Amino acid sequence: MRAILSIILKRLLVGCITLFVVTLIIFGAIEMLPGDIATELLGQAATEESLNAFREKYDLNRSLPARYLSWLGGAVTGDFGISLANQRPISELIGQRAANTFFLAGYAAAIAVPIAVVSGMLAALYNGSVFDRMLSSSTLAAISFPEFFVAYILILIFAVGLGWFPSLANVDPGMGLGERLYLTFLPAMTLTLIVLAYMMRMTRAAILNLLAMPYIEMAHLKGMKRWRVIAVHALPNALAPIINVIALNLAYLIVGVVLVEVVFVYPGLGQILVDAVSNRDVTVVQAACLIFAATYILLNLAADILSIIANPRLLHPR
Repeated sequence: MRAILSIILKRLLVGCITLFVVTLIIFGAIEMLPGDIATELLGQAATEESLNAFREKYDLNRSLPARYLSWLGGAVTGDFGISLANQRPISELIGQRAANTFFLAGYAAAIAVPIAVVSGMLAALYNGSVFDRMLSSSTLAAISFPEFFVAYILILIFAVGLGWFPSLANVDPGMGLGERLYLTFLPAMTLTLIVLAYMMRMTRAAILNLLAMPYIEMAHLKGMKRWRVIAVHALPNALAPIINVIALNLAYLIVGVVLVEVVFVYPGLGQILVDAVSNRDVTVVQAACLIFAATYILLNLAADILSIIANPRLLHPR
């Protein structure tokens, strides 16, 4: 137990250092953008007095290290500052948007994870069969296309052709769960089709690697049915790589929703990030990028920790 706690603390320390480096990259990249932010937002016709007042109001006249430390200190406490374009607190702007993005990612994960694990088990159970080949081919075909292409195909079939689902995912905070699930079904299915193949193939490969182990052969010799051997003996011992790939794909679901949200006009972090880039609202861009980066790092940490808990042998790599 002490060894597991030690490795968890080490992973958390590495995650904090990584996040700190990411904040430097985000802030530095925004600062290196060409042009003057005040001139871009106020327009070429703005007077020198109004430009100076704008820079003074948003501390743009301060030195780069001072502005970075101020931004970092506010981000740690959840205060990302004021939107330069909307003149509103950024936490107020992105609060509901972040909740919408996490809801969509969770919705897609709730569909993708059970299907991927069951499909991977069936593919391992019928390894080499026509079913296995068809399943692998169909899932690989789904990930061969970019997200926006899969989204447009689903819209064409289920929204335009059949009329079963709306083409736009217009949700609001007061909406009921059932209506929200209905409106976001096509975006969730788009994300599901993109990540399903990775999780399914990893489940299949992890189980197949264990089927040649002596204790698996012993279970076969005892007369146990193949599906029971896979479900009871192989799957629990294959959890470490499966948990790892699931956690990594959950990170992708949250970070990779930008294109899907834009296609379906879904009010999430990805949509507000695109709008902020278009409006040169750099403070919102910084906040959205930091949230995406922190989520990705935390889910990677969770993947490492859960893999170690599921398979303590990883504490002593050979």
